[in-house]
Amino acid sequence: MKANLGSLDRALRVGAGIALIGLSVAGVIGPWGYVGIVPLLTGLVSFCPLYAMLGLNSCPRGAH
Repeated sequence: MKANLGSLDRALRVGAGIALIGLSVAGVIGPWGYVGIVPLLTGLVSFCPLYAMLGLNSCPRGAH
């Protein structure tokens, strides 16, 4: 698994994941908000399987 997420992409994913999970825990958006686990985990491990399948990479050149 090569890293395929750049730092901005990672930060946005972690933020979105935490926000979705937090809103779900607070009862604002319901249980579907737990889908925020996916962007949270992909951001934390710097790898997105969908990016890999599509040949995308947001890492700066030479960083992977």
